Amino acid sequence: MSNKRDFYEILGVSKNATQEEIKKAYRKVAMQFHPDRNPGDKSAEDKFKEAAEAYEILNDADKKAQYDRFGHNAFNQGRGGGHGGGGMNMDDIFSQFGDIFGDEGFGSFFGNRGRRNAGGQQGGTRGSNLRVKLKLNFEEIAKGASKTIKIKKYVKCKTCSGSGAKDKSSIQTCGTCSGSGQVRRVQNTFLGQMQTVTTCPTCNGDGTSITQKCVSCKGEGREYGEETVSIDIPAGVQEGMQLSVGGKGNIGERGGSYGDLIVLIEEEAHPTLHREGLNVAFELHISFPDAVFGTQIEVPTIDGRAKIKIPAGTQSGKIFRLKGKGFPNVNSYEKGDQLIHVNVWTPQAVSAEEKSILESLNESKNFAPNPEKNEKSFFEKVRDVFS
Repeated sequence: MSNKRDFYEILGVSKNATQEEIKKAYRKVAMQFHPDRNPGDKSAEDKFKEAAEAYEILNDADKKAQYDRFGHNAFNQGRGGGHGGGGMNMDDIFSQFGDIFGDEGFGSFFGNRGRRNAGGQQGGTRGSNLRVKLKLNFEEIAKGASKTIKIKKYVKCKTCSGSGAKDKSSIQTCGTCSGSGQVRRVQNTFLGQMQTVTTCPTCNGDGTSITQKCVSCKGEGREYGEETVSIDIPAGVQEGMQLSVGGKGNIGERGGSYGDLIVLIEEEAHPTLHREGLNVAFELHISFPDAVFGTQIEVPTIDGRAKIKIPAGTQSGKIFRLKGKGFPNVNSYEKGDQLIHVNVWTPQAVSAEEKSILESLNESKNFAPNPEKNEKSFFEKVRDVFS
């Protein structure tokens, strides 16, 4: 289980908080623990990153819904690292500050720390995320699986190695920011006189400009290609769950970092079983003689077949339970069961001889319905199964 703190607790909001309340709470926490206000304080920096991760998830309706349903496991599975602030560096966080604080000038007050280029300075924008659907059968869901898929995406240009320039001599230092990617100025704020750092308008934060573009990628530093990605699927995932594989999305322009690969889980229908949360349900049809005399029968399970004993006198509607034969819970060690619902099969057509036998049996007191007083009703059985 994850040892991360609850995202709502980090921001100090309830699960019913509005988007505006979440944004306001993040502003407050980010201001409190911002590294520029707490120089050299590693604990404050960790809390700052933690808040950024919480905000990234809770401010997105889809991600928030996944988190509410699956907790941290919705975003920290798969090779390539987690999702959110835990996998973000400080530049990733500061690159988003304009969206959060721009209306109040906080982004520029604390310094939009810009972007870093291929030479180790700040460079291109982060690439976009990719979404793929991955269909799994019941056995793969129950045991977990490793999948290898090919995806079409933007990758680093092989000709220019992502610089976007024809050659090294085609890259020159920006004259406006002297290669820093930033323009500094002094600004009066409600906190007093503060130094403001903004992205250079000439080079858009790259710190360099290109005199001659790469002929292959036309200056973008990336090209459309294909990559084979390995994905580790944890046991117990469900239909609609999303997993994030860090750094496997599109690469950004001119040395920008890769986005993430978002994997949407789909369940492949089983020919005889169906899923009920963590439990697996199976409809078993038996003949009337088998119900009377009892029998032993094989039933399908997620990982093969299992023998069960049908006692003599079994009634239609009886539910048998195979303990631990269901799905595991992705967030805990809990495991579901397999539920076997017995249906006594009634023939729809009988011969004259069979009709005569049945009519004679109908006169017997043993064949008159006589349920026991302690026999549970159908609704009680259903309640017991799913409680």
